[in-house]
Amino acid sequence: MKSSEPIYSFEFFPPKTAEGMNELEATSRKLAAMKPGFFSVTFGAGGSTRDRTFETVTNIREKSGVEVAPHLSCISSTRENIREILNAYRNEGISHMVALRGDIPSGTLEAGEFRYANELVSFIREETGDHFHIEVAAYPEYHPQASSPDRDFANFRRKVEAGANGAITQYFYNPDAYFRFTDCCKAAGIDIPIVPGIMPITNYYQLARFSDNCGAEIPRWVRKRLEAYGNDLKSIRAFGEEVVTGLCKRLVEQGVPGLHFYTLNRAEPSIAIWKNLGHGNS
Repeated sequence: MKSSEPIYSFEFFPPKTAEGMNELEATSRKLAAMKPGFFSVTFGAGGSTRDRTFETVTNIREKSGVEVAPHLSCISSTRENIREILNAYRNEGISHMVALRGDIPSGTLEAGEFRYANELVSFIREETGDHFHIEVAAYPEYHPQASSPDRDFANFRRKVEAGANGAITQYFYNPDAYFRFTDCCKAAGIDIPIVPGIMPITNYYQLARFSDNCGAEIPRWVRKRLEAYGNDLKSIRAFGEEVVTGLCKRLVEQGVPGLHFYTLNRAEPSIAIWKNLGHGNS
């Protein structure tokens, strides 16, 4: 793509089975044909899920030839195990990362040695200098645990001041929330790229559960239409594709730096939207 066009990227989660990994390899090959800027892979708390993230990152990069940005969550972690993970990724030639606070696992009372994502960003910079291009999270509709919009924005600003190079937002369906957030960033002198997160709509009940947990608003007119379709998945997917394509078109027309798709390890919904944006039949 030309540099003036938005950079597309796609997020995966680490499969739990060999079959799931084979399916993800197929998904990544399909999406690699779209020449994305990078793939990202989510990160779970605990040793086994962390190991799966590392294995998925290295496997997908080798099989697809696309740069992969692992997520790194600091909650319930120590400086030593974060240092080990950073060194492992550096040794593999990984230079792009998504730094997050993460959620405290159920049954855990302590956050660990890191409390907030800005502390993780600062630590990565202290340990590795400018080796990693660091993305952080942004919340145009505010983090569900934020006590106020002002405090939520202050938290975001601290991550930028700690050394973030860019940000990826929580998914949203109200573009005005994104534009207001970026206007606030400009007014505050924050000039890093802020890429909208995009969630294709394929399953209403799953989407409603995700959205209730993460604070992403589904506009009432969209929610009611999806509810009316009941178990008619074909109609849900057709309507969802229409809604998300319209959202992406408006964002692209306004000059966003990129679009980051939350794929749920599926290629087809993102590819359909990509084609609807006028990118041919790749």
